Amino acid sequence: MLILTRKINQKLIINDNIEVVILESYKNAVKIGINAPNNVQIYREEVYNEIKKSNKQANNIDVNIVSDLKPDKNGQKKFGGFDF
Repeated sequence: MLILTRKINQKLIINDNIEVVILESYKNAVKIGINAPNNVQIYREEVYNEIKKSNKQANNIDVNIVSDLKPDKNGQKKFGGFDF
C-alpha cells in the first residue's frame, strides 16, 4: 500500500487518466474528487460490496424455476415482473 500525505487542492494522478483531488479535510474524514474516464467504474467500498453480493445471489438462482412458470391469460410467462 502506498501511503501519501496531501494538502487541500493537491492531486494524485493514477495511470495518466485518473485524477484524485483532496477537496476538504475534517477531523475524521476527507472529501475527495475523482476525475476519470466514463468507462472507469468508481464505487464507495460499501456500495461495491453490495453489488458483488447481489451479483453472487443472481448467479445462484435456479434457472429450472423458469420452466415451471405458468402462462398468464395472454400466454406470457411472468416472473418477478419479467416476461419469458
